Amino acid sequence: MRPLHLRPWPILLVFLGGAVGTLVRYLVGVAVPEPAGLPLPTFLVNIVGAFAIGVLLEGLLRGGVDVGWRQRVRLLLGPGFLGGFTTYSSLCVETVLLTGAADYVSGGLYAIASLLCGVAAAAAGVWVASNLFAVPDGHPAVAHSVITMTESLRLTGSHDDVDPLGHTAVEQDTLRQDAVGHDAAAGGADAAQAAAAPARPTEDEA
Repeated sequence: MRPLHLRPWPILLVFLGGAVGTLVRYLVGVAVPEPAGLPLPTFLVNIVGAFAIGVLLEGLLRGGVDVGWRQRVRLLLGPGFLGGFTTYSSLCVETVLLTGAADYVSGGLYAIASLLCGVAAAAAGVWVASNLFAVPDGHPAVAHSVITMTESLRLTGSHDDVDPLGHTAVEQDTLRQDAVGHDAAAGGADAAQAAAAPARPTEDEA
């Protein structure tokens, strides 16, 4: 099966979502003023977009595996709509324009605040989603999120079956199968080498 970026329908979903997201960002830029020449519209769309992507991805993760409608929603709203809605290219250009006008303090603070607030907004979105969306009852793969420390899906297996090295039950089975296959391959190689070696004459034959 071809990867997602080579299939027509995922590309179409990202294209449609990105077109709508870019239009919404343009409308925000028209509606929101720039006080004292500061790029407030870009700052707002990036922070809101970072929060939304945290909610979106955490919510989809807690619902199940990234296949079917979950995958389509992720492509349409994630790299599609939110990818077009947010704009780090404009962030870079506006930072250069501010510093190019000798306003180094505003340019530096704008860049740093955008990055730090973006990370904080994404983490806040993950936390909100972890409290809004519950993991399905009876799901065999439940662990704790590193960020939220609440229950979220883990696709590799239950955390109750982790060995001292941190391997889950599924990973332990895979390692055992690999070990058995390696031993079988080594045994076959030894047998082939023994069969290919010339037979040594016995004392009677000598």
